[in-house]
Amino acid sequence: MIKPWAYAVGIRPETGIMPLIMRINQFYELRQNDWKQLEHLLRQSQLGIHKLSPEAIETLGRLYRDASSDLALAQRDFGDHQVTLYLNQLVARAHAVVYRSEPLAYQRLLRFVTTGYPRVYRASWPFILAAMALFIIPALLSGLSTRLYPGSARWLLPAEMQSLVTELEKQDLWTDIPINERPYASSFIMQNNIQVAFLAFGGGMFAGLLTLWVMILNGLMLGSLTGVAAYYNIAFELWTFVIGHGVIELSVIMIAGGAGLQIGWAILHPGLVRRRDALSLAAGKAVRLLVGCVPLLVVAGLIEGFISPAENIPVILKWFIGVGSGVLLYSYLWLSGRERARKPHSNVRPFSSK
Repeated sequence: MIKPWAYAVGIRPETGIMPLIMRINQFYELRQNDWKQLEHLLRQSQLGIHKLSPEAIETLGRLYRDASSDLALAQRDFGDHQVTLYLNQLVARAHAVVYRSEPLAYQRLLRFVTTGYPRVYRASWPFILAAMALFIIPALLSGLSTRLYPGSARWLLPAEMQSLVTELEKQDLWTDIPINERPYASSFIMQNNIQVAFLAFGGGMFAGLLTLWVMILNGLMLGSLTGVAAYYNIAFELWTFVIGHGVIELSVIMIAGGAGLQIGWAILHPGLVRRRDALSLAAGKAVRLLVGCVPLLVVAGLIEGFISPAENIPVILKWFIGVGSGVLLYSYLWLSGRERARKPHSNVRPFSSK
């Protein structure tokens, strides 16, 4: 597209390469006002691009494109002149402003927390629901089995957890963490939970098979221990310890499992797009889901390390913390970030009679 000022200074667009029939001072006089305006907008943008009005941002983009065209002409016809050096610096400054990525600032983080994460959660709900089923169904079946026949826990649970069954048989819970050890226990619990979440997420890269194994195994472990505790009439004591942190912790593991299943589904069923593109799209959502899981697991680890084992905290308060945290979590996930319904615009004018 030939700028109108190009005709005024003698550039003829009829030829393939436009010959220059103008002097440098004509070029400078015709274009200097736009360059100065662009400089002014660049100085204003130093306070933040969001400080500019929509009209100013549009003008900034237009002036940047015009200055780029000016630079191309200047480099072609008088590359060693001082004006060319000035334009080169001006265009470089404008390019940095126009094409810079948005910084990870407070506002961007706030948008992700208040809007972005809940929307990703709801968009991934079918996969999270599948992960819930893979966890809850084995938990219920194993819990029923060990409630009726505690010996079945010997083959339902891995070898490293058999000692827990022995303690339950003695009606001895392992939930009493000494006060001086609670900070270390809390840190260990956070690390372990984050590892489980990352394993459930990363298992999606194996077509979701490892994610299936993680969800089913964790469901079997929780259900089996609950069933054994119920057989020996200490299930309430066990869940009094678990409930405070368990709602958040189990919810996060299911979210991470849903993220992994989403990746696995993209590998197995890419749809109409290439498998690589389907995997890229699914991984974008899954990673955002996992990023939101980490702070939730930190909260769960703090509760498990300091509140769940505390004997001086009333039982009803522990249950209130567990149930209340679940209500808050799922209210946030399902209600935050929803777009407000817009009132439909009608072109029908109300009838009036004269």
